[in-house]
Amino acid sequence: MAGPEEQQQQQQRVDEERAENIEDAELAFQGINMLLNNGFKESDELFRRYRTQSPLMSFGASFVSFLNAMMTFEEEKMQMACDDLRTTEKLCESDNTGVIETIRNKIKKSMDSQRSEMAVVDRLQRQIIVADCQVYLAVLSFVKQELSAYIKGGWILRKAWKMYNKCYSDISQLQESCRRRSSSQQGELASDQANHNTAVAEGSGGVTEEALGRLKGSVSFGYGLFHLCISMVPPHLLKIVNLLGFPGDRHQGLASLAYASESKDMKAPLATLALLWYHTVVQPFFALDGSDSRAGLMEAKAILQKKAVIYPNSSLFIFFRGRVQRLECQINSALASFHDALEFASDQREIQHVCLYEIGWCSMIEMNFEDAYKAFERLKNESRWSQCYYAYLTGVCQGASGDLEGAKAIFKDVHKLFKRKNNQIEQFAFKRAERLRKMSATQELCILGVVEVLYLWKALPNCSSSKLQLMSQVLQGLGDPSCQGLKHLLLGAIQKCLGNIKDAIQSYQMAARDDLGRQTNSYVQPYSYYELGCVLLAKPETLSKGRSLLLQAKENYAGYDFENRLHVRIHSALASLKDVVPQ
Repeated sequence: MAGPEEQQQQQQRVDEERAENIEDAELAFQGINMLLNNGFKESDELFRRYRTQSPLMSFGASFVSFLNAMMTFEEEKMQMACDDLRTTEKLCESDNTGVIETIRNKIKKSMDSQRSEMAVVDRLQRQIIVADCQVYLAVLSFVKQELSAYIKGGWILRKAWKMYNKCYSDISQLQESCRRRSSSQQGELASDQANHNTAVAEGSGGVTEEALGRLKGSVSFGYGLFHLCISMVPPHLLKIVNLLGFPGDRHQGLASLAYASESKDMKAPLATLALLWYHTVVQPFFALDGSDSRAGLMEAKAILQKKAVIYPNSSLFIFFRGRVQRLECQINSALASFHDALEFASDQREIQHVCLYEIGWCSMIEMNFEDAYKAFERLKNESRWSQCYYAYLTGVCQGASGDLEGAKAIFKDVHKLFKRKNNQIEQFAFKRAERLRKMSATQELCILGVVEVLYLWKALPNCSSSKLQLMSQVLQGLGDPSCQGLKHLLLGAIQKCLGNIKDAIQSYQMAARDDLGRQTNSYVQPYSYYELGCVLLAKPETLSKGRSLLLQAKENYAGYDFENRLHVRIHSALASLKDVVPQ
């Protein structure tokens, strides 16, 4: 039997033989498709096997790590992703490229000009990967939602932005040069083909239009994601962002991602996922196109239909199908999709957790509180991301189902699990749990807590009319003076979803006048002014008043819960107003 060293040498020879027979770009593309077709373990093994031998394969391994971090938000996985991304950066900045790149260079040696241009292509590929790593590191900073993290992320993006611009320009110049050379050689090519001289077919200066098109798709992915990342920055930090030297054009970002998704680069499927993520998660949550949470759904549905043949059982694509169904208020269909995705992701804990999260939310939307608290309880026990937040959701759903003793026990757990003092979600969960614990929570107060998170997370528009009316009945029966402002804000949002605009305005006005509950529900007044302003923007005769209320919400309040979230929505509403009525 061969010893461990001999086996290791044999495996290395096998890897080198494979590297000779397959391009790293093709191998990386296969790895990404493997990932999207539920081969998470196999994809991770493939990328990690070759990660030291090729920048592209190293990037693939780092992306898998980044994806796991973004699906769970667990500190451990986020740190691992940061470490992997920095390792990829170092590899791209080194001279020693490893087995695959060395073999590629040997195969492609022909003319000095060819070697020169291939070196340019290799350099561009590395720079794009480094810029991509910078963007991912910035995203990992932004999700912390802390001021220092935003500033750090901004400086990281500045470096990426400069690299993208330079690479995009260089690739465009190479493409133009390649086209001119191809045009001038057409006559020679026809003559050579007549003489059966096939060598000229590759005589385009050592780099093909196909290779340049792949690079263009590669840089377009990062460039597009970059712009979407900027759109996530709170508006009051945009001046700092502009000082750093880059703008943020959401429409350009979407166009670039669409281009990348149709390219032959390994990141084409990732660009498709990024578009689905934007249309079904980011856009409705931040109300980036006004208050219509269904904006972008047509694009998402078209993408899903087109990719169904390639990824028929992909848990990720089924997950996004569920997101579309949820936003279209087809909650039973959405639940079926999330349960299917959960089953297909049986060996991928991270995707299981995002599916469980959606199952919990869909159950809350349906007021099926028992199923909701079971999903959140499992997340509380299994996930290493905000256990405090999951515990609070478990508690309010358990209390809303009528199990008040169980809810009280969970609210005590929230206090123990409150670890990230600077995290606004955990701060909110802790304060709410403490208040419910001290007030001796009732079933109605727990339902109020459920409706509140549905409102704050933009999920009320996904509720059916019958469920909205049931929520309204429960809220109207609440007489506690300390939560009257919150009650009226939520009633206004419910009435707006039901199309009762006059009742909605009246409720928002009552919420805005509530000073008594300001200490316990600090966000109610600014959010009320925002909601009232958005309603008034809909009519030309009240447009000016609506704009004034939005500015009032933006400028007159500070230090309340979810302030950054509201600022993004106000900024989006004012920006859409400028598109209609130039200021």
